[in-house]
Amino acid sequence: MSRIDLNGKVAVVTGGGRGLGLAYARALARTGASVVVNDVDEEIAAAAVKEITGAGGQAVAEVVPVGDAAAADRLVGRAVEAFGRLDVMVTNAGILRDRVLWKMSDDDFDAVLGVHLRGTFTCARAAAVRMREQGDGGSLVLVGSPAGQRGNFGQTNYAAAKAGIAAMARTWSMELARSEITVNAIIPVAATAMTETIPVFAPYIEEQRKGRPLPDFLRKGEGFGTPEDCAALVPYLASDAARGITGQCIGIGGDKLALWSHPQEIAAAYADGGWTPETIAAVWPASLGRAPQSVGIPAPVVPEG
Repeated sequence: MSRIDLNGKVAVVTGGGRGLGLAYARALARTGASVVVNDVDEEIAAAAVKEITGAGGQAVAEVVPVGDAAAADRLVGRAVEAFGRLDVMVTNAGILRDRVLWKMSDDDFDAVLGVHLRGTFTCARAAAVRMREQGDGGSLVLVGSPAGQRGNFGQTNYAAAKAGIAAMARTWSMELARSEITVNAIIPVAATAMTETIPVFAPYIEEQRKGRPLPDFLRKGEGFGTPEDCAALVPYLASDAARGITGQCIGIGGDKLALWSHPQEIAAAYADGGWTPETIAAVWPASLGRAPQSVGIPAPVVPEG
């Protein structure tokens, strides 16, 4: 195997000061990329930069909340100002405002879509403009979620945003193909502030904090691990080794790497001259109704004993 080498490449990681974002920034720096660490917390961003540079990497901070076009332009401008170019945009920044549908406010909905969906759009657009001007390709790595692939109780806003991100990855992979810019969505599963509130994971995350490893049924069966377990996919997708990979949703977590399917028709029925409500009711049970699709993120099966 040849070593993944990102020397000479420049990356922006939004939400890169902690959690998964910090793991991505570290991994990019370890493989040679210069990194712009974005966060809304100046101290957190500075600490991330200090850690990366202390380990021999190159990094600078840009403190701004993602969402609008001005923030995206600042991030791209910071990369060019500090390192001369931009090759990789990792759209990781996110927030949660979990509520069931009937309790979710307009502000809850708009805040999450503003950071996740609009933030991904504006940052990817600004990056694409710069990469196309440079003329030698690049990589957009969009961060999705299992919630966007399957839905999740209490996460109307988050699931909608992450589903939109997957759709944007597919669309942009076509639009940017001639510019040799790859676009993929990664679907990470890790112990973070966003997942430790899930009751089934909480005790294992607490044990991990005490130095005990996550059990195999989580690492392998559920593909659930640490942020560092998810990090390798980002420099890989940013590398020349992944030049032919675009428009994909790729899961990673624990010991598991997975390719998610795209939505597609799985059953069909036909009626000469078209359908009426009555003819749909007549054929549904014996045709499409035999293949209902499940929803939600399956709960981990905890081994007995």
